Parts: sequence; C-alpha cells; structure tokens
Amino acid sequence: MVMATTASTAAHTSLASITLEVADPEAALRFYTAFGVDTHIRLRASEAHSTGFRGFTLGLTVSGPATVDGFFGAAVDAGATVLKPATKSLWGYGGVVRAPDGTIWKIATSAKKDTGPDTREVDEIVLLLGVESVKATKQFYVERGLTVAKSFGGKYVEFAAGESGPVKLALYKRRALAKDLGVPTDGTGSHRIVLGSTAGVFTDPDGFAWEAAASHAPTPS
Repeated sequence: MVMATTASTAAHTSLASITLEVADPEAALRFYTAFGVDTHIRLRASEAHSTGFRGFTLGLTVSGPATVDGFFGAAVDAGATVLKPATKSLWGYGGVVRAPDGTIWKIATSAKKDTGPDTREVDEIVLLLGVESVKATKQFYVERGLTVAKSFGGKYVEFAAGESGPVKLALYKRRALAKDLGVPTDGTGSHRIVLGSTAGVFTDPDGFAWEAAASHAPTPS
C-alpha cells in the first residue's frame, strides 16, 4: 500500500463517516441495501488500482448468533463471498465475508448461545485498520485529537466514537488482521476507503486518507 504522511494541526477530530470507493456504485448500493448496512456508509465511484488485502475490515457487532446468521445470509444471498463461515469460537460467534466490491466485513457477537430471534439490528460498527506499527499510528492519531478508549500495548488500540458518526475506529497489526480474516497479507494500490474527519485533512502513516466529513448518506456518487 502507498505510504504517506501529511502534516496536520492537533485539533480535536473523530471519525464521522466512511466512504467506500467502488467500481460500480449502483451495484454496490444494491448489495449494501440488501446486506442492511447502507445507512452506515457512503459510496464513491473509483477505478483506482487495488490488488490483494486492502488493509482494513469493517466489523458488525450484533446481539446474538441469530442476528449474525441473518446478516451473514443476507450478504451471501446478495453476492458476497464467504471467507470464514459463521462458527463458534472462544470469544463468541461470527464469520467473515467479502462484498462484491472487495470490502471485507466481519459479523460477530460475544454471545455463544441464542437468547433471542434475529433482530437485524447493528449494535456497533468498528473500522479496523491493519497497520505496520500500532504504537506509532496510535501516537499519530492522538496528536490529531482522537481519544484512546482501549489500548493493549503494541497489539490493539480502540478510539472513542465521535458524536457525529456511528463507526468506531481501531488499530491492529496488519499481519494479524489478515490472519484473522483468512486472507494473505500482501496488497498493493489503493485502500479503496476514505475516512471522514470532523477536523483537518490528512493521510496516516499507512496511507489511509482522511477528508472533511460529508453528509452521511448512501449516495451512489
């Protein structure tokens, strides 16, 4: 992936929106509407070169296994590719799919047993960036005003969600993230994602670009 850094002031900022860059916005909108997450993302047409792992995943945290299965099934029925089938694990229950546009989604719950029906409700969305150095990228974001909510040394960092957006930002080692998702680590070209910032325009050490936050709507352009 392209490495770049751009200077920015230390004004307070938070993640306000997510824009996925896709080859066919109309087709992508149909998929994300069927998947049930169209209100949480924006779409933008792009022909930017991108191969392999794009260095991030979007995670849906839901209430129970039935809801995991509901979102998982809806994604597959709409054209997603299964990377990891939904199964039980030490931490709960979940699975991983790749959308037709190439974005990887992880759908999970901490509950191992069903305590209710499929609600088709999302409790939390987490944008997990795979980075070369969690400590260095954490410091980069802290200097730009993000507030650390959880930190586990150089392994994982989670930032506090902003009032203006529904998505939480977190950092994980790139190699560990790829392994967790069941994909090869290598990737080149564009990340195919742009983060909406409440303050400042910048690019982080791993090439993830931030721009001024736009209206949060699932427009195909």
